[in-house]
Amino acid sequence: MQLILASASPRRRELLAQITENFIVEPSLFDERAGGLSACETVLLFAREKAREVHGRFKGCAVLGADTVVCIGGEILGKPKNAPHAAEMLRKLSGKTHSVFTGVCLVTDDTEDEFYTETRVTFHPLSEELIAAYTASGLPLDKAGAYGIQDGYALAERCEGSYTGIVGLPVEETRTLLERRRLL
Repeated sequence: MQLILASASPRRRELLAQITENFIVEPSLFDERAGGLSACETVLLFAREKAREVHGRFKGCAVLGADTVVCIGGEILGKPKNAPHAAEMLRKLSGKTHSVFTGVCLVTDDTEDEFYTETRVTFHPLSEELIAAYTASGLPLDKAGAYGIQDGYALAERCEGSYTGIVGLPVEETRTLLERRRLL
């Protein structure tokens, strides 16, 4: 059965390639808008709807959808609108601990399997200079919470949980799911 990654994220593509080379990429057209949900409910909903939307176009395939959000003090931080918004998010995370939730959903013709991971991340106190340099790099603009743990900037002091979940696809948990569904 053909495996499809329902994502335009180059990071998710790289992470899935650590598990298998046997997949194709077909970005989802799902419009990510929801309100009033918890962070784990949000990532599961978005991962499910992304996978369902692509599966609707590719029956007979297994479609993997994923979504990631950052949550601090009950507030969900999605992708920043622009560089000033990214800087605002980074200031909010500076010196504090937050959670990164990643939801994953696998949809086939007859089943849907889903899970989420939560990783706790503690940031160093961030200087205005670091925030300005990082936002000027453009790297935070396409990432939940306005940062990529893998971007090479000294943002995180400590991570507790799935590092690859922070990047966008929890590799070990996804491998287990794909093995259980006999897709590996």
